Amino acid sequence: MFTGRTSVGLDVHARSVAAAAIDSVTGELFQAKLTPSHEHIKSWVQGLPGPVAVTYEAGPTGFDLCRALEAAGIRCQVAAPSKLQKPSGDRAKTDAKDAIHLARLLRLDEITAVRIPSVDQEAARDLVRAREDCRGDLMRARHRLSKLLLRHGIVYYGGAAWTGKHDAWLRHEAQPQLSSRATRLAFDSDYEAVLGVKARRDRLDAAIEVMAADSEFTAIVHRLGCLRGVSTLTGFALAVEIGDWHRFTGNTIGAFVGLVPSEHSSGQSRVQGSITKTGNTHVRRLLVEAAWHHRGRYVVGKTMRERWDLAPASARARGDEGNRRLHHRWVKFIDRRKKNTIANVAIARELAGWCCSLAVLEE
Repeated sequence: MFTGRTSVGLDVHARSVAAAAIDSVTGELFQAKLTPSHEHIKSWVQGLPGPVAVTYEAGPTGFDLCRALEAAGIRCQVAAPSKLQKPSGDRAKTDAKDAIHLARLLRLDEITAVRIPSVDQEAARDLVRAREDCRGDLMRARHRLSKLLLRHGIVYYGGAAWTGKHDAWLRHEAQPQLSSRATRLAFDSDYEAVLGVKARRDRLDAAIEVMAADSEFTAIVHRLGCLRGVSTLTGFALAVEIGDWHRFTGNTIGAFVGLVPSEHSSGQSRVQGSITKTGNTHVRRLLVEAAWHHRGRYVVGKTMRERWDLAPASARARGDEGNRRLHHRWVKFIDRRKKNTIANVAIARELAGWCCSLAVLEE
């Protein structure tokens, strides 16, 4: 609840900050054009009639400004941009108007704040997202190389691609079939890019494994690992991206990651469409990929037992229950001849709930 005297809205950009403050006692409006310097912003805010509360939109400028204001004893909220109320008839947009609008919303308690991670949590999230970017780079580099060969009629039939056998085929059989020197140079460039990105991905994987073994997320990673499809890398990424799991329940976390159906209902009609795809894209992709592992017959193998040995007994029992339940759901979808991709999204939505129940499980 807003209990201060002055509400401040900041429209923050890389090189400028538009500031607006509303005094709830006198109704006076204060406006200023500030630099992105935290000291400059703090000095301006501290000169306003107190107590003061500040808000700005979450974006590429990050959370350092919020941390600096909180450290100075100034209440600050970072607003979720997708949840801001905006007048539908307003066709004029400026930084100053945006700042005033934020100040008014804060004064009316209409700000939906995002969670502010700690410095260590944000650093771990940066590492996880660097690995995610590297995964995308590797996929694109591999596509470029394979499509270069395909344009010249060179196709690999020896089994799964991007294995050791496939790599030997690329070097010893595919490249010699290219007749033009220019094309061979293009092949060398694309092949070198694949090797370079793969090496970078492996280094990031090793760094994440080390951090996952000794960090504030270690216990959660071990509990999440009791579910099929949730390896150390996946569990660590889920723990870092979600952060505080206690914000959700098994029913609400699916909506947070955009795995619930969209809906447009009015009166007696109810229309549901494809999933909303809102929220954290990285978490949604991880859950969808992990859900495919639950389609096959459930057998507790060597890898699963090794992960179970790291988790407490209650998490092992909960994980086993979740694995059986999710495989049973897959079997029912197959019997109903449900489209595999649709069924897998439904499994991913339920898997999110099982992950949440394990993450908040008491030791």
